[in-house]
Amino acid sequence: MNYRAIETSGEYVARLETGADWRQEIEALAGAVEADGAWFTALGAVQDAELWFYDQEDLSYEPITFDEPLEVASCVGNVSILDGERFAHTHAVLSRPDGETVAGHLNAATVFAGEVYLRAFDASLERAHDERTDLDLWPL
Repeated sequence: MNYRAIETSGEYVARLETGADWRQEIEALAGAVEADGAWFTALGAVQDAELWFYDQEDLSYEPITFDEPLEVASCVGNVSILDGERFAHTHAVLSRPDGETVAGHLNAATVFAGEVYLRAFDASLERAHDERTDLDLWPL
């Protein structure tokens, strides 16, 4: 395990715009508060979604699309720098009207309503390629 101490520089709440992309709204919030490293939680509802599942044998993401309204029962993630841009690494549990859930890495979703809590760090976190997993991870 690699770790480091980190201080926070601010805490923010935001309402996501209806019709916008869920992850891009979080990245825009991070940009507005100049956070190059942050942790967030969120909830709300989306009109559609694209989740990714990472195949650990093939070392590739498999997209799963949902063209239906879904509740965001839980959403958690972090913000860091990837390829010179702010990137919101986002995971979500989404629920259907009957309570069935789907979950995974949230790549994209159209906001119906959303509320976010973001805790910004006083330091930048920049992702680097990890050969073993073929993922871009924090090089702590």
